[in-house]
Amino acid sequence: MQLAILKFDGHYDHWTMLMENFVFKRVLVENGIPTAAKGVVLTYAQRKNIEDQKLKDLEAKNYLFQALDCSILETIINKDTSKHIWDSLKQKYQGSTRVKRAHLQALWTEFEILRMKAGESMNEYFSWTLTIANKMKANGENKGDVVVVEKILRSLTPKFDYVVCSIEEYKDLDTLTIDELQSSLLVHEQCMSSHVEEEHALKITHGEQSGEGVEVVAALEEEDGDETDKTSIRP
Repeated sequence: MQLAILKFDGHYDHWTMLMENFVFKRVLVENGIPTAAKGVVLTYAQRKNIEDQKLKDLEAKNYLFQALDCSILETIINKDTSKHIWDSLKQKYQGSTRVKRAHLQALWTEFEILRMKAGESMNEYFSWTLTIANKMKANGENKGDVVVVEKILRSLTPKFDYVVCSIEEYKDLDTLTIDELQSSLLVHEQCMSSHVEEEHALKITHGEQSGEGVEVVAALEEEDGDETDKTSIRP
């Protein structure tokens, strides 16, 4: 049966785990191909063992060549055995995996402490949250929609509390997509903005009306004052 070869995508730990478990346990020559000392005559069993090891090594090299792209192949083409290729890859990429792991941890911390700010729009907050989530995915950590949806719901500003309660009560968070959540929250945000604008317009209207009333009263009082002054002044 032909084994499916997992292409190396830069995530060394994950790739080596799968390759070791499904491929190299069977064919990788861990200790290199044995060689006979000069002048030593080998038995048939010893010669057979060396030939078998060479065949296994060729098979392992074939798997590696299929898994690696051209840019990586050019750096290991001078390695004569599969064990040498395997060790070279480990030396080159295991360190970068540690760096990615540290970067991923920093992203996860940033994701956890992220909160929507007062005055921040829903689109802005979704954009920022998804940027972090996508960076985590690029570093091998795909949290999926459920985690992002739950994160957003528990980190909105207090004015959305009743909306969050409504969504949690009437929606299945396990199947609710990020796009569906964003659409729902945008509708609520627009409704809130409309109410605020209406209230603001009413306040302005009432303020203008009150101002006109004050001006009329002030004008009447001024006229009364003028008439009183006229009657009190003798000719």
